Amino acid sequence: MTPLGRIIAARIAAEGPMSLSDYMAECLLNPDHGYYATRDPLGAAGDFTTAPEISQMFGEMLGLCLAQCWMDQGRPAPFLLAEIGPGRGTLMADILRTIRAVPGMADAANVHLVEASPALRAKQAETLKGHTPHWHDSIATLPDGPLYLVANEFFDALPIRQFERRIEGWAERQVGLKNDRLVPGLAPPAPAALLAHRTHDTKPGDIVEHCPALPAIAGEIASRIAAHGGVALIVDYGDWRSLGDTFQALKDHQPVDPFAEPGLADLTAHVDFQSLADAFATDATRATAMTPQGVFLERLGITARAQALARNLAGEKLESHIAAHRRLTHPEEMGQLFKAIACHPRGSAPPPGLDLA
Repeated sequence: MTPLGRIIAARIAAEGPMSLSDYMAECLLNPDHGYYATRDPLGAAGDFTTAPEISQMFGEMLGLCLAQCWMDQGRPAPFLLAEIGPGRGTLMADILRTIRAVPGMADAANVHLVEASPALRAKQAETLKGHTPHWHDSIATLPDGPLYLVANEFFDALPIRQFERRIEGWAERQVGLKNDRLVPGLAPPAPAALLAHRTHDTKPGDIVEHCPALPAIAGEIASRIAAHGGVALIVDYGDWRSLGDTFQALKDHQPVDPFAEPGLADLTAHVDFQSLADAFATDATRATAMTPQGVFLERLGITARAQALARNLAGEKLESHIAAHRRLTHPEEMGQLFKAIACHPRGSAPPPGLDLA
């Protein structure tokens, strides 16, 4: 058992089984042994690869999208150019390079990164050298002002609760101990007010996931855009409404048992985009329709950009470039599993590439 596994096991032995959300939080965010607190998880040497690491085209398309929104809203200056869960800083670097082509936009942008991991903050500082980003532990400490925000594969890493529907009610998934091993189990069935709206579209045996932190984070984004203008672009994997067990662990780019090595594997779950849309809907803001990533990127012009970049490539570099375009857009790769949604002011045009809900 890993050092973190022993800490979790001792807590369970003393206090009883813990919820899946508490388990995820410990595995990912424990200050001494948590997955994100202790490593750079990205790239070939890490455990997974995100869209910005696959190709610069992803960040360029999001940069163009933000630029059009900025122009549509009157070119506010200054404004906050923010990212939550910014990884190595690659996406922000590509966005910053792209918006330099838009007169006045780069000069008006103040870069803010919401990142709790010291290891990743160090990587971001290296990637964004010369841009003097400001770091925050949470969105709540962002300064006031027009907010142009991106979040790529952020919400999937937030801890979730899992419930299995039974005839008697909802049984919550827990993590317990058996023969000195961490194992999943179920609490006794009980009513769950937060799932009262799911009785009409589920049956006994179905699993529903709930992300406790999502409404507050998305709601904070919406309230800032309502007050000061801007837009939030969210890209992540998931679907419109949670149904089924999507809790997973990745290590060395391969699926692993999420209970085997706490702290050494990335833990994620699919995002419930309906919950995002609900949180983005206020008197002053609205959510766009959920759109597959491949469709979103194609509408923004990724194929034309890919063709332009390909003119200067040959051999293995060209093959890699073509594969990257396919991976980002093809329905059998990231194109369908990943979705995009945005929060924007009511009365403003939706961001390019996305439709009104």
